Amino acid sequence: MTEQQQRIVFFVSDRTGISAEGMGEALLEQFENVKFKRISEPFIKTAEKAHELVAKINQMAEEQEHRPIVFSSVANDEVLEIVKKANALHISFFDAFLGEMERELGMTARHEVGSRFQNIERYDARMEAVNFTLNHDDGVSDKDFKQADVILVGVSRSGKTPTCLYMALQYGIRAANYPLTPDDLDSNDLPRMLKPYKHKLFGLTIQPERLHDIRQERRPDSTYSAISTCRNEVEEAQAMFRRHNIPFTNTTSKSVEELAVSILQACNLKRRF
Repeated sequence: MTEQQQRIVFFVSDRTGISAEGMGEALLEQFENVKFKRISEPFIKTAEKAHELVAKINQMAEEQEHRPIVFSSVANDEVLEIVKKANALHISFFDAFLGEMERELGMTARHEVGSRFQNIERYDARMEAVNFTLNHDDGVSDKDFKQADVILVGVSRSGKTPTCLYMALQYGIRAANYPLTPDDLDSNDLPRMLKPYKHKLFGLTIQPERLHDIRQERRPDSTYSAISTCRNEVEEAQAMFRRHNIPFTNTTSKSVEELAVSILQACNLKRRF
């Protein structure tokens, strides 16, 4: 059996680095037999910080068998040229795409770091959606449910909260969620709080074995985490979804990103910004 290759990967950006990480991860996922050690380096905005980063990358290149890999989303030309001098495979997303965009549009890009406040409307939409989601987490209140774009329903620990927060932050979607309790599952009717909003409901289910593992971390060896409890709750929740024609999906093997997109498509929801 050959030894698994190990590589150091840097995600470098003059902003948060989320774009570099997202695109970089999409490429890294194609190489399952390589173990990647990931290092994020956000806010590399000045020549001084760029030189410090290059020194760090070069030191790691000397210590490792293989040179590092650098994914960058740096807009500033001066900073980018410094980062390129590092002893690493450098993949710049701005280099790859910005030139083609300039040629297609017939104009030169500004090559400057943007500001999150350049679009106040977009920023406010995201924050308003996040606040809405936090105020309507785990069914704490049905106040303003009528303003929700979607209400996720499922048993405890089926992935409702992280999915809601992701949709709020990335898409500006007002997402609430409601955890199905044993009393809810024993009834043939929808929970009282949800009845007026049936058209906004979307169900999340999960494999009982995975639910058992998740609950074991929270309450080990309890009735709550018992595999029999997990099986019963999942079966009853799915029966409720089918009985009331509530669309639902299984979260077991889906990332939060995949879940969010599938919910948006199923509920015909659009990004707010």
